[in-house]
Amino acid sequence: MKAIDLFFFDAGGGHRSAANALREVIQRQNRPWDVRLVNLQEVLAPLDIFRKITGIPSEDVYNLVLRKGWTLGSPQMLRVMHALIRSYHGKQVAYLRKHFEASRPDLVVSVIPNFNRSLHEALGGAAPMVTILTDMADYPPHFWMEKQDQYFICGTARAAEQAKALGHPDNRIFRASGMILNPLFYEPVMLDRRKERERLGLDPDLPTGLVLFGGHGSGVMTEIAQTLGRSGLNMQLILICGHNKKLAERLSGLGGSMRMHVEGFTREIPRFMHISDFFIGKPGPGSISEAMAMKLPVIVESNAWTMPQERYNAEWVRERGVGLVIRSFREIASAVERLLQPAMYRQLRATAAAQDNLAVFEIPDMLNEILAAQDSRSISEPVPPSNSRP
Repeated sequence: MKAIDLFFFDAGGGHRSAANALREVIQRQNRPWDVRLVNLQEVLAPLDIFRKITGIPSEDVYNLVLRKGWTLGSPQMLRVMHALIRSYHGKQVAYLRKHFEASRPDLVVSVIPNFNRSLHEALGGAAPMVTILTDMADYPPHFWMEKQDQYFICGTARAAEQAKALGHPDNRIFRASGMILNPLFYEPVMLDRRKERERLGLDPDLPTGLVLFGGHGSGVMTEIAQTLGRSGLNMQLILICGHNKKLAERLSGLGGSMRMHVEGFTREIPRFMHISDFFIGKPGPGSISEAMAMKLPVIVESNAWTMPQERYNAEWVRERGVGLVIRSFREIASAVERLLQPAMYRQLRATAAAQDNLAVFEIPDMLNEILAAQDSRSISEPVPPSNSRP
């Protein structure tokens, strides 16, 4: 049985979700692999300077920044973070080398950015390494892709082109049809939309928007709800706040004439998307891809506050014609009004429904090809002469 170390972390929820989804599909396919999820933050915990200073893990600091919307100037913050990562590079490699000496994987898979150089150097060629981008494109330099002997799995043509431009050969670049999604998004949702809306206190006939900003929500959801509530548009909202209980309480107390259902943390996003007509949120690769899987046109924001690695996602929405991109959620009322024009909505929904992303089911075959290539090389390599004497 082949041993696979699958690296993730919790800075943003998409990396753990991608790792869990991929392992679940591999297990369903009965691959002869032992897929071991490895939280990089735990391996490198002794080097976490944020925890040493504040008592808060660095990934929690990152998630707080996202939750509070403190992302203006994030490209500059990213450069500072990369400088900090480089300053600890040698120690990172040392800790990771100890991990690999103990785990002895046949393949290393990374669904995380920023640390792929350290992972590759620590591995030292003992096994092949593949990075699966969970963003629609790289944000160079040193975000997802490095100039090193490894494989890449890219969910968009843009990402594959970036890998090739960096000098990686075609046989090291695999092209998936999109981002990794939970297998639940491919299963039919067996419920009556009208009855489910009524159960949630919503009008079964009104256009329904789903507002979602990741697992911890965002304060901007209050602004969106208030703006749309004052707009006079004949519509309603489902607002999913994740683990942010204070946000859920604030939204539940807004009142007003517009119908709203406020939900906390839930694992039933496909169900809520099934009863919705469109999506409002940040241009995260996971959220956009989930909306596409459920045939929902999207409204996303892109401006100076947008995380740099997510800016191409908004461009992708424009290129594919699957939604509207606005400069600020202060424009949300006019954007919703435009999206709900019958001809516009039919066009956007049809284009969203035409997106065919099966990445989570394609990637195991790609990993199998990489493992087979490694086995072939191992067989063809000459056996070194023995130093022992008869």
